[in-house]
Amino acid sequence: MVVAPGQSMRVLSWNILHGQVIPPSNQVDQLASLKSATAQVVLNYQPDFICLQEVDYQQPRSDLLNQTKIIAESSGLKYWAYLPAIFGTPGEKWKKVINLEQSIITSKNESINTAKSYGIGIATNQPIKKLYAKKLGKSVIGMPLLIPNEKGTGVRVIYVKDEPRVVLIIELENGITIATTHLSFVPGLNIYQLNRISFLLRNIPGKKILAGDLNLPGNLPSKLSDFRSLAAAATYPSWKEKIQFDYIMAKKDLVKNNRVTATLIRSTGRPIISDHIPIGVELKFQ
Repeated sequence: MVVAPGQSMRVLSWNILHGQVIPPSNQVDQLASLKSATAQVVLNYQPDFICLQEVDYQQPRSDLLNQTKIIAESSGLKYWAYLPAIFGTPGEKWKKVINLEQSIITSKNESINTAKSYGIGIATNQPIKKLYAKKLGKSVIGMPLLIPNEKGTGVRVIYVKDEPRVVLIIELENGITIATTHLSFVPGLNIYQLNRISFLLRNIPGKKILAGDLNLPGNLPSKLSDFRSLAAAATYPSWKEKIQFDYIMAKKDLVKNNRVTATLIRSTGRPIISDHIPIGVELKFQ
């Protein structure tokens, strides 16, 4: 299907930090906090398409929830898909996913795998034509990362090992194709992964959009790939945003030829979960 001239679509990218409430607390109703955060996001952004990163599935730390499904249903979005990047828990014991495409979970195959996992997901009101899942690799070394203190003020440094990175590509029936990912935090590797996504998209139909946590500041994704950022907004850390790690981008030919324009959606509040805040744009296709 060809994209209709003047078609609009609201796209959101949200790293949910597995539903972690900020400041962290052990006394949290995981389902209630996830629904509350989603309700606020929907009120502020009214999305047609949500890209999710750092998503839990059947994890004890998040009360065995299917977080993608809950966010989709709480948003009134009919279609959803979840792609595990690993089976197990990051930072603990895990194993890689051998066959990504056979591991995608949707409303049509919810019983495909009940093992705990961690990955990325999407929710949308647009019918999905086809889903693609591709591996992007991982770093053999870890990095020191900043995480919020338990008291909710300031940060502390921990050493984190990298995990396998993946991309989920969604070809929609409306002629738009959206890729979502969570790139490595290791400098250099994340740039390679970004350009790998561009290569993977070359033979997939549709007008190409990329959304996700790219772990690259200062609009580096636009400078080091053939994607172009559609909105500038600090997204990290959520308690005092200073850095943009989360992007919504389009292939440069779409931007250069004015076949897509975007308006940043301003938010009036922060969700109660995650160390990132969402970034949302209203896209208009010509």
